[in-house]
Amino acid sequence: MTESTRLVVGPFNRVEGDLEVRLEVAEGRVTRAEVNAPMYRGFEPMLSGRAPQDALVIVPRICGICSVSQSAAAARALADAQGIEPPPNGTHALNLMLAVENLADHLTHFYLFFMPDLTRPVYAARPWFNEVQCRFAAGAGAHARTALAARQRWFEILGTLGGRWPHTHSLQPGGSTRAIDAAERLRLLARLREFQGFLEGTLFGAPLDEVAGLADEAALQAWHAADPQRGDLRLFLTIAADLGFDRLGPGPGRYLSYGAYAQPEGDFALARGLWHAADARLHPLALNSITEDVTHAWLADGGHAARHPAMGLTVPDADKPGAYTWNKAPRLAGQVVETGAIARQLASGQPLVRSAVARCGGTVYTRVLARLVELARVVPMMAGWLAAIQPREPFCVTQPLPDEAEGTGLTEAARGALGHWLRVERGRIAGYQIVAPTSWNFSPRDAAGTPGALEAALEGAPVQPGEATPVAVQHIVRSFDPCMVCTVH
Repeated sequence: MTESTRLVVGPFNRVEGDLEVRLEVAEGRVTRAEVNAPMYRGFEPMLSGRAPQDALVIVPRICGICSVSQSAAAARALADAQGIEPPPNGTHALNLMLAVENLADHLTHFYLFFMPDLTRPVYAARPWFNEVQCRFAAGAGAHARTALAARQRWFEILGTLGGRWPHTHSLQPGGSTRAIDAAERLRLLARLREFQGFLEGTLFGAPLDEVAGLADEAALQAWHAADPQRGDLRLFLTIAADLGFDRLGPGPGRYLSYGAYAQPEGDFALARGLWHAADARLHPLALNSITEDVTHAWLADGGHAARHPAMGLTVPDADKPGAYTWNKAPRLAGQVVETGAIARQLASGQPLVRSAVARCGGTVYTRVLARLVELARVVPMMAGWLAAIQPREPFCVTQPLPDEAEGTGLTEAARGALGHWLRVERGRIAGYQIVAPTSWNFSPRDAAGTPGALEAALEGAPVQPGEATPVAVQHIVRSFDPCMVCTVH
């Protein structure tokens, strides 16, 4: 019989919130993983009994790095309950704010969270190690410092559009209360061009349309081979091939996107749907099939282990037998799904990401690649949204909220599908439930014992002799880019 050992990995640095991963290891491989979100925060019950508009002030405080996404989901839940649609200017302003936050998160993930793990001493003998040290060493890497400066300037767009970041209060059910005039629009376009210059000069070493236009992995490989040292994406591709990132951390093969950047005409800039790798098709979403299973969460089930979020409960039960996390287990029609930039790019038909996933599935390599491709795709979209703003037209409309109402607010945060479910009774919040992207990706097992996306992705990960914090586990966890404070809202 093979003897197994147990490891507890955590807390993880460079992660928003607390995370612990418990591993069983045999013959140098992870055989079982349990992902624990050990911090309870209780935003959902905190909202109960309050005026519905209070959600616009409270829920952005769930997180300091994706507060615009939380604001957008809350505003959309209220808008759905009110039966109100923002004017085109309000839609464009919201999309711009969401895009600034999401793209900044992608930049942070690559330069400050993911790439610094490759400067660990375990990789000192690799031919690319010195270059990675120069570019990405924590606190000292030249490109990391340049990225931080670019990120800081980038957020000035949110200062103009929303008045502040994080926790802007300009987003309302009927649009944005911060109107943009023609002169401000020109200044915003200048910031956009400045950020594009950083991406083209440092991250890609190529024009954005050249990166976004790569048709498949063969084109990517030829592009990489033409100048392997130019730009940080090419360096990442070199490392990914050397370390086998395309085989590390396989996902469930089902990818969920609520649709990103709603357009005034009613569709999305990045499509909504469920991408199935098995048949390489985009399937429509059945939102009524979403459930949250609390079998292994320190939460009472109220007689039903799995509930739709519209009727969800958040009641702590810290002594519950068999529980090991504060995170619920979201499922779509009973199945585990993955969400994030990879899902958005698959759903919206991006050919390179579809080609890469067709070959190797959702892996460390394809998750990082999808984020970088999304940067190249969305910046030009933002220029179009800025151009579409009509300064003399309204940015926001108002309408009373009924005393009895229900609403659903869906958006795409940087890390994926974010949903808010609101129920109003007698003019007060009677129920408010949130399913965050990391809730999907870092979920525990459900009643059937099926592991969540990360738990399954960690199975088979290599563990070297003597490793207390296995580097492969770090790469897999980091590839999902966890935000644990949103998970334990």
